[in-house]
Amino acid sequence: MIRLDGVGKTYRTRRGDVVRAVEDVTLHVEANEFVTLVGPSGCGKSTLLKLVAGLTPATSGAIHIREQPVREPFADAGFVFQQPVLLPWRSVLDNVLFSAEMLGLDSRLYRKLALDLLELTGLGGFETKYPRELSGGMQQRVAICRALLPDPSLLLMDEPFGALDAMTREEMSLELLRIWEERRKTILFVTHSIPEAILLADRVVVMTPRPGRIARILEVGLPRPRTMELEFDPRFKAVSEEVRGLIFARRGVPR
Repeated sequence: MIRLDGVGKTYRTRRGDVVRAVEDVTLHVEANEFVTLVGPSGCGKSTLLKLVAGLTPATSGAIHIREQPVREPFADAGFVFQQPVLLPWRSVLDNVLFSAEMLGLDSRLYRKLALDLLELTGLGGFETKYPRELSGGMQQRVAICRALLPDPSLLLMDEPFGALDAMTREEMSLELLRIWEERRKTILFVTHSIPEAILLADRVVVMTPRPGRIARILEVGLPRPRTMELEFDPRFKAVSEEVRGLIFARRGVPR
C-alpha cells in the first residue's frame, strides 16, 4: 500500500541553516495494516506523515502509494490532525460533509453516510450541534468522521489524541480500534505514547532523534480485538520495554 525507499527531507531556515528532518527512511506498509510511528520529539514523525500525504515533497528517495509515485496530495487518503480543526460556524453534520465538498463531490449524496458515521462513533443525535457545544473527545470523533466520509483506503493520523486527557485518550484509542476492525483501512499513526503505539499497531516503527531514521520495526504480535487490560500482559510489557530502550538509550537517558 505504502512504500518509502531511502526517503529524506531537508529544510532551510530563514537564516539559511540546513535542517535534516528525516534521512534514509525505508518502510513498506501493507494494505489494511495498522502501523504506528513513535520516537522522541522533533524526530521527524509528523514530517514523514506529511511526506506520505503529499503535503510536502521529499528531498531525496521515493514514495509510492499503490505503486504510484506521490508528487501531490493523495486523493484516496484521509488526514486527522492533533487538533480537530473544525469550522466553528458549521454544525457537526456539516463539518463531516465538508470533506466531500473539498473533493468536489455532491454532499447531498453523502448525507446518509455521514449520519451513519456519526452513529458509529457515538455521535448520533449531535448532528445539529456546533463544535463549541462538544467536548474535546467528541470534536476529535467529528474529525475522524470527516476523514472517513469519502471512504479512503488510507488514513494518516498525526497525534490525534495527544491533546486529550488520559481517560478520553484511552476511550478514543479503543474507539479507533473498533472502527478499524469494522472498516479495515490502512492506518499510519504518529504518537508520543509508547503504550498507545503498541495497543493500536500491528507493527511499531521506532525512530531515532533528528535526523529521523528508523531505529527498528517491531512486530507487536498481540491478539485482537484488544482492550486496555492488554497492558498488563507480559508480552505487551516486553514490547514496551524494547521500544523504551531504543528511544531512551539513543538519547542517553537511563530507563
